[in-house]
Amino acid sequence: MNQPVVKAFFDQETNTFSYVVSDPVSQQCAIIDSVLNYDAASATTNTTSADEIIAYIHQNSLSVAWILETHVHADHMTASQYLKQQVGGVVAMSEKIAIVQDTFTAIYHIEPKHFNSTRSFDYLFKDGEHFKIGELQAYNIPTPGHTPACLSYVIGDAVFVGDTLFMPDYGTARCDFPKGSAETLYDSVQKLYALDDQTRVFLCHDYLPEGRDHFVYETSIAEQKQHNIHIHAGTEKADFVQMRNQRDATLAMPKLILPSIQINMYAGHFPEPETNGICYLKIPFNFFKAKA
Repeated sequence: MNQPVVKAFFDQETNTFSYVVSDPVSQQCAIIDSVLNYDAASATTNTTSADEIIAYIHQNSLSVAWILETHVHADHMTASQYLKQQVGGVVAMSEKIAIVQDTFTAIYHIEPKHFNSTRSFDYLFKDGEHFKIGELQAYNIPTPGHTPACLSYVIGDAVFVGDTLFMPDYGTARCDFPKGSAETLYDSVQKLYALDDQTRVFLCHDYLPEGRDHFVYETSIAEQKQHNIHIHAGTEKADFVQMRNQRDATLAMPKLILPSIQINMYAGHFPEPETNGICYLKIPFNFFKAKA
C-alpha cells in the first residue's frame, strides 16, 4: 500500500497545523484543516497561510481531490472556499455538522440563507466511510467529544486527529463547547488507540508546555498510549472525565470563537453582503459568560 507524503504548514498566530497529504503515484492530494488569516481588530481576512499551501501544490504539480475539515474550528477560520477557488477540490467533513449548525444557528439567531450556500459543504461523510486520494486508501473514524462533528482521517499509515489529541506532553482537547462531552471524548480516544502502534499521528494544534521550546506536529499511537498526560493506556474513564471537566472549568474561551464558528459551520462561506455591499458577522452579546 502506498504511504502518503505529508507536508505540514504552521500558523503561529493560532497555533494551527494544516496539511497537504499526497499520493506519490498519482500526485493527487488532500488539504486538511486550512487557515484563513484573520485580524480581529479590523475584522479583515488575508490568505497568507493558504497561499503557502497553494504554492506548495503548484511547485509539486499536485492535483487537489479533497479539502477536509476535522471539525468546526473555534480558534481560526477555514480557507476552504478560497482554496477551492484557486486549486479545486471537494470540501468535506462529517454529516454530524448538522448538529453544530442547528446548535449555533440558534445561538447566533441567523437563518442559513444569511450565507451564500444552503448546502455549505460539497460532501458529508458518514461515520467510518472509506474514500481515496489517488491510489491512497483512506477512511474516517468519528471522534466526537470536543465537538459532536469531529472526524479523524486515516490515510495510509497516518491519522489526522484534529483537536481530539495534542502532543503527549499537552494532553487532550477541551470538551466544554455546546454539545461537547468528556465521556464521549474518552471513548473516541479509545478508537484511536485501537490503531496500529506505529500509526503516525498528526495534530491540528501544538502549544508549548513548560519544558519544551519548539513546536511539534507529529507523534505516534504508541507514544500517545504510553505518555499522554491526560489519557494514557491505563487511564480510567471516570478519572479522565473528572480531570477534563475540572480543567475545562478554568479555561478562557478561544479568542476567535465567535467570528470563526459562524463561518466554519458553513464550510468557510461568508455571509451574504447586505444592501450596502458589506458582509456582517453577528456576536451573541452576553450569551457566553466569562468564567471567573
